[in-house]
Amino acid sequence: MNEFDRIVNSLKVHLETDKLAGIEEILQTRKESDIVHTVLFSTRKEKEAALQKLNKKAEECKACQLHGKRTNLVFGSGNPAAGLMFIGEAPGRDEDLKGEPFVGRCGQLLTKMIEAINMKRTDAYIANILKCRPPNNRPPLPDEVSACTHFVMEQIKIIQPKVICTLGKFAAQFLLNSKQPISALRGRFYDIDDFKIMPTFHPAYLLRNPADKKLVWEDLKKVRDELKRI
Repeated sequence: MNEFDRIVNSLKVHLETDKLAGIEEILQTRKESDIVHTVLFSTRKEKEAALQKLNKKAEECKACQLHGKRTNLVFGSGNPAAGLMFIGEAPGRDEDLKGEPFVGRCGQLLTKMIEAINMKRTDAYIANILKCRPPNNRPPLPDEVSACTHFVMEQIKIIQPKVICTLGKFAAQFLLNSKQPISALRGRFYDIDDFKIMPTFHPAYLLRNPADKKLVWEDLKKVRDELKRI
């Protein structure tokens, strides 16, 4: 069996397993079997194509009320083969208008955070848990979470980043299946399969609390050093 046939067969098994597991629904708990480091897309071109298909599926999604209130879907942007992935909570007003994650003041600060560890924004992949903006930037509702989070889980499976940096409490609590505050979660790595997750503060929080930028810098230095080791 050649490499192409092996990948096709693996993909068929993966899709059938996801179908039986009800992948269209929210993963209620995060454990090692929830994020599987199965290499289905080995090249950047394959990953880019897979993300485009998933983006189209997200654009057609009507599983919750948010789809009818958005201006644009905010799927994600960046390097489809990134070693570093940033995950936030949900799009805000600027993101909804432009259709890209982390633009405006928060986006400018995130760009500076990435550049501080000697990377370009385009080197990383940036996404949110929710793909549509909640009205008035309110916290996501349970039914919105259950309808949307399988998209970010699929993004992780496709991209296969080495490090995931969560921004703010919502993304950290979801991926770590924790109710602890971000102040207690940040500052250290959590291992899930082959992924390392580093929670840190959201750029929006830092705009309100600039004194805590020094804490985020400590977190980012650990991310930088970990990426060098991998």
